[in-house]
Amino acid sequence: MENQISHEKNSGIHSVFISKEKMLFMKKLMLPVLFVCLAFAGKAQLRVGQAVPEIELPNTVDSLVKLSSLQGKVVLIDFWASWCAPCRASNPYVQKLYSKYKDKGFEVFAVSLDTKKKEWLKAIRQDKLKYMQVLDNSGWRSKVAERYYVDQLPTNFLLDRTGKIVAIDLEGKELFDKVKQLVQ
Repeated sequence: MENQISHEKNSGIHSVFISKEKMLFMKKLMLPVLFVCLAFAGKAQLRVGQAVPEIELPNTVDSLVKLSSLQGKVVLIDFWASWCAPCRASNPYVQKLYSKYKDKGFEVFAVSLDTKKKEWLKAIRQDKLKYMQVLDNSGWRSKVAERYYVDQLPTNFLLDRTGKIVAIDLEGKELFDKVKQLVQ
């Protein structure tokens, strides 16, 4: 027995025994906590089929632009920032998508989480972005990003002509195919 105990200690295996009463108490305590966590998790993101919250932010010339002004169009809401390498890498594809379908009722509503307007404007020029750009210079403290549950960049939401989400975080061929389907 002593050899077995010392072997278990050396192997990193430890046994913990909990009484039945403590286990029942923990079960009673954890069940409500689990339900609360699941309730919040269920609300913690936007889902396909839902309408999106309004966004109203300044564009490159400081005029306020509302997302709802694009009602009736297929819209890609694209959260990005000039300092985000994956965002910058995807910008040419988003621009190509916009150029191809803009005359068929497609619009990109790009929401930047940059805190430095000069850097944001410089990135727009460098990447030759022609689609709608708005800035929430609060960075990660952005109330808009919070309402959209954005926790990484880039993040995008594809909306149909009624303003409902049809896809989240599509990229590449999947994004092109879905936009093509929606604008026809």
